[in-house]
Amino acid sequence: MIRILIADDHAIVRGGLRQIIATTSDIMVAAEAAQGTEVIDRLRSCVVDLLLLDMTMPGISGVDLIRRVRVEQPSLPVLVLSIHDEAQVASRALRAGATGYLTKDSDPDVLLAAIRKLTEGGRFIDPKLVDAMVFETQRGDVPPHEVLSDREFQVLQMLAAGGSINEIADACSLSAKTISTYKTRLMQKLGLSNNVEMIRYSVRHGLIVE
Repeated sequence: MIRILIADDHAIVRGGLRQIIATTSDIMVAAEAAQGTEVIDRLRSCVVDLLLLDMTMPGISGVDLIRRVRVEQPSLPVLVLSIHDEAQVASRALRAGATGYLTKDSDPDVLLAAIRKLTEGGRFIDPKLVDAMVFETQRGDVPPHEVLSDREFQVLQMLAAGGSINEIADACSLSAKTISTYKTRLMQKLGLSNNVEMIRYSVRHGLIVE
């Protein structure tokens, strides 16, 4: 039996995933988490074979959370299930230590196949993203936001979604001054001069976090 931990801050999404899992005879939901700290707590208290992880949750999330999971359980398969269908977002997750990446509009059968493949020691990338990721690797150039650090990238997403400096600081457990510094750096790196340009850039590249 494959025991999984579902980590997503939306109760409806977790409920839908439970229903999908319930149609199988070889997979079960061992635990759930709605925020980053809960993921770490559940991993310490429950035995699971795979973490099904949303990229965007309250508190620690995204690549930071994936790296924390890797420290806690280096060999645990991590399947990211995200709204983001942008190749660069998937690449960051995989580089951080995820072993699979799937978008939330995927067919349930694809999700179940990915879970089984990862627990057998394999890796899985959403078929819709494979071509884009290979193409970007082959052509050798990358969009400007790829030069951002992971923290700068996270701040960009949160700012573009309407988060204030103080809200982002609280979510990241950093000072407002530090977040402001990240904002200044990312704006310089992207050649942006104001918030409107930043939002337009994020929309154009599919980086908005809901």
